[in-house]
Amino acid sequence: MRIVALVEMAAGHAEAGGRYEDEVLALLGRYGGTVERRLRTADGRSEVQILAFESRAGYEAVLTDPHRLALRDALGDTAPTTRVLEVSDVP
Repeated sequence: MRIVALVEMAAGHAEAGGRYEDEVLALLGRYGGTVERRLRTADGRSEVQILAFESRAGYEAVLTDPHRLALRDALGDTAPTTRVLEVSDVP
């Protein structure tokens, strides 16, 4: 399973949002996930992440990981917003 995550940092909180993303992406290996590519805009307010998972269950486990949820709760309204697209290679 491969996804593209379009991440928008909260206005005025790009640095905190980037740290949050760093910590969350570090969790992926626990669940069979890897970061294939991570791109950030020049202003640091947006990211595009290409992520791969061995299974859908692994992806779903990241979403419910207690550490990830605690990090997100700590940021409250300043947490990044993310749009996730499931993608596949075009033949």
